[in-house]
Amino acid sequence: MSNPADLGVVEASDALARGELSAVELARACLARIDERDGEHSHDGDPASINAWVRVYEEDALAAAARADERLAAGDAPALCGVPIGLKDIYAVAGKPLTASSRVLDEVPGHDCDVWARLSAEGMVLLGHVHTHEFAAGGTTDQVGNPWALDRSAGGSSGGSGAALAARMTPAATGTDTAGSLRIPSAFCGTSTIKPTRGYVSIAGIVPLAETLDHAGPMARSLADCALLLAGMAGDDGRIVPAGLDGVTLGVSSRIGELDADVAAGFDATLDACRRLGARLVDSPPVDDTLPGWGRILLADMRPTHSRFDGVRHVYRPSTRELLERADAHPLEPGEYEALQGRRREDAERWERWFAGEGASALLEPTVPDVAWPRGPGYDHSESDIRLIELTHHWNWTGQPVVALPAGLGRESGLPVSVSLIGPAGSDWELLALGEALQSELGVPALP
Repeated sequence: MSNPADLGVVEASDALARGELSAVELARACLARIDERDGEHSHDGDPASINAWVRVYEEDALAAAARADERLAAGDAPALCGVPIGLKDIYAVAGKPLTASSRVLDEVPGHDCDVWARLSAEGMVLLGHVHTHEFAAGGTTDQVGNPWALDRSAGGSSGGSGAALAARMTPAATGTDTAGSLRIPSAFCGTSTIKPTRGYVSIAGIVPLAETLDHAGPMARSLADCALLLAGMAGDDGRIVPAGLDGVTLGVSSRIGELDADVAAGFDATLDACRRLGARLVDSPPVDDTLPGWGRILLADMRPTHSRFDGVRHVYRPSTRELLERADAHPLEPGEYEALQGRRREDAERWERWFAGEGASALLEPTVPDVAWPRGPGYDHSESDIRLIELTHHWNWTGQPVVALPAGLGRESGLPVSVSLIGPAGSDWELLALGEALQSELGVPALP
């Protein structure tokens, strides 16, 4: 290997298990890569910096790596033991600051969130916390530069995770997804993710955005890496059973509107790849617009979390403050919340019936209709990112799992494009298997 920091999760796990590399060597390589590539660490970001990391825990990381080496030497260490990771800055770690990339929140939790408790027990090495769009409430994370082009957004809200992965600063990261926040940065940064079935991965101890819409999930450069992370995050021994697309029925989404030319070309190439691999493509049914209902639930769920900060609301970034003001100005009518949640269940059940009736294993969509946006104005207004969640938000509404993977680089922009596979509830591992088969054909883009 030229540099251990270039290894993915599976590659690092294998090298550690074989004794070809120590956890301390791997941690040092990632820390050096952060120092080399991340630039200035700041709240607002710097035009010349990636700025993926809010805080780097160098001493603690090296100590954790040394403990991992002891476990590895003793034998029978878990697969993730010694593998470095970055946590989105809404994942609580006992004794470490938690700020949600905001000047409003400044806490030091006494307990780990459930996900980090599991990953820590597996022996993963925490490198630090990575940036999020403030309180995970947007799709741009404009304080973070995209490694493909620093003047472009890394996407959000898990933008620090996507940027850190793309720049090879860490093999693994975590994110959350309320309307697309795992998938948008993965699309913009040319990385992979799975938004698991709602409830499969615990969100306890993670700063919420909207608890009934939130999903926690893994982010990595490949879906094989995501699978290993998902098993650790969920506390599940589930593993992918290798599967191809030959004879598999895939739906082609009816929800696709106007696309950027590069995104459209990437999606068409993906459909061609599916046909080459033997998949049967069918049209999906029409879908009612769920964005207004999703927005009403978002505001209702968001308001109680932020009520304790009413006295310092002026400190929020403008877009976050606007969301809270909108929640105050448009409270739900009596019974409206329950009715919306009922509609969500009905829409989810309708999709389940379609998957079963059509014999479809998954549905194909572009992940985001555009390539990475110019970086800068994403905190100005709360609805400035609506186009980014045009396709993604619906699957938070229904709760079904989604894998997102790169579909190459745009001919015009040179930037990554992405596609998503959506599956029935509970089909996370089957969906990852299908995604891996497709990824083996499409490949994973590497930074030039």
